Amino acid sequence: MLFNSLTFLIFLAIVLSLYYRLGRRGQNIMLIVASYVFYGWWDYRFLGLLIFTTLFDFACALKIDGAAEPGLRKRWLAASIVSNMTVLGIFKYYNFFASSLQTALAGFGVHPGFPMLHVILP
Repeated sequence: MLFNSLTFLIFLAIVLSLYYRLGRRGQNIMLIVASYVFYGWWDYRFLGLLIFTTLFDFACALKIDGAAEPGLRKRWLAASIVSNMTVLGIFKYYNFFASSLQTALAGFGVHPGFPMLHVILP
């Protein structure tokens, strides 16, 4: 769904009309569902990844809220950040680093066959 399409305009009108009719909790739930619909409209195969990261971050947020000591809060925050950066790193930067490492090692006569990811960035 492109931002400059009629489909998006209709989607936006529906989301906004629902948003302003719901209470705060309903708004939050509706926005997460609308986000999944918007993202899934493009390619539903990555919805599992989005749902996983959402649930993991939500679990970390609950642990941060329930932790009494600051050190434990920082560890849960770090876990959330590391998981998100790992997903970003794999999908956005893996091919770049694998290709660069292959090129560098080829200069030394080593020709590793790193597998490349053939996916469109989520």
